[in-house]
Amino acid sequence: MNAVILKEEEYNELLNSIQEIKAKLNEKPKSLADEFIENEEFLKLMKISRRTGQTWRDEGIISFSQQGKKIYYRMSDIKNFLDSNYNKSFKK
Repeated sequence: MNAVILKEEEYNELLNSIQEIKAKLNEKPKSLADEFIENEEFLKLMKISRRTGQTWRDEGIISFSQQGKKIYYRMSDIKNFLDSNYNKSFKK
């Protein structure tokens, strides 16, 4: 086994790096439901036109966030929208 000698500064830097990696590993992963997608992604995902997306926003059918001209949708809101319009099969 070989010994490695580090300066105190290098040792502290190494410890800090290890602590940062450890902290990132311990972070709770983001839930996909908390993610936001842009309007274009939403339109493609739902396979709808810009006009339909605008109508849904105007009528309060889907929740959204807006910053200037950019529109964002939370994935959990999209899931809730789809769940509220879900029809269970009646055939067994």
